[in-house]
Amino acid sequence: MTLRSGHTGINVTDLDRSLAFYRDVLGFPLLAEGKEDDRRYAFLGAPGGDGTPVLTLWQQARGAYDAGRAGLHHLAFTADSADRVRAYESALRAAGAVFAHEGLVAHRESGASGGIFFHDPDGTRLEISVPDGAEGAPAPHGATPTCGFF
Repeated sequence: MTLRSGHTGINVTDLDRSLAFYRDVLGFPLLAEGKEDDRRYAFLGAPGGDGTPVLTLWQQARGAYDAGRAGLHHLAFTADSADRVRAYESALRAAGAVFAHEGLVAHRESGASGGIFFHDPDGTRLEISVPDGAEGAPAPHGATPTCGFF
């Protein structure tokens, strides 16, 4: 048996706000939603996917994401092109997302891969990147991976 990634679950403080962010800004389609007051959740699929859940939102957090606690470091998504990453950046800026760096940055010095690094409404760290197309982009941390320190 070989393991592979399934869905990723994220605790959120306000399901409506997070659903608007992940569905309306990032484009993850809503597959199912639980609306009981004390058991709210949403299952989201991949944009253009087969209807399999890839992201689940659970309204059970009492506070914002804490980068200093053990657990999820960041959640990374891959886009088709650097232009598509820049389109996401524009949509995210219009939605008021908080960014760790200005524009598309390289994963490391002289690297071809890179992306944008930002936070969801609860402060969870997110990345949208491409394997190439970031040649010449600044590397905020030199030779250390950008995705490790934001």
